[in-house]
Amino acid sequence: MPIVQSKVTAQGQISVPAEIRKKLGVGPGSVLEWDQQGDQVIVRRAGQFTSTDIHDALFGDAERKSAPTDAKDGIRKYIRKRHARG
Repeated sequence: MPIVQSKVTAQGQISVPAEIRKKLGVGPGSVLEWDQQGDQVIVRRAGQFTSTDIHDALFGDAERKSAPTDAKDGIRKYIRKRHARG
């Protein structure tokens, strides 16, 4: 693929070339991540993370107890446990 270019506007905005948008699968409202690695900048489509991914990132690979299937149910269980008397 030949090198494609974008021009930066006075407001710091750029247009993503059509072939790059197609390759990344992005369109209006898509979020891109910018990662500086030395003298290079890597641009990629922002990842989608599941609640399991977030849990693992926060708490590591600790064994999970049964995960609630409903968020409200999980919050109720947490609050009951946190505020239990005894």
